[in-house]
Amino acid sequence: MGAMMGAGVGLTIGFIFGSYSIIRGGAGPRGALSTLSQYMLSSAATFGFFLSIGSVIRNDAPPQWEASRLQLSNPLIRSRMDGMAMMKARWSSEKKRESL
Repeated sequence: MGAMMGAGVGLTIGFIFGSYSIIRGGAGPRGALSTLSQYMLSSAATFGFFLSIGSVIRNDAPPQWEASRLQLSNPLIRSRMDGMAMMKARWSSEKKRESL
């Protein structure tokens, strides 16, 4: 996911800086399209590489640590999906108690 986000950001930044460079200094001997594509691809590769490393480092913890973090975290900070799952579990337990 980090590589895809980095590539998207890199393509955008490469387009902006490449276009500015072409407008300011001219296209050069290879032409405008080739120069712009080189800016975009090199920027996308660089951003994608660094963001993929960052996402690997961030998600390198074992799943047990994530489960313990969720159990010990404040309920107000949990996501909406966690809250909805807890609410549905409570409703189903209440329905079971009422039916008995």
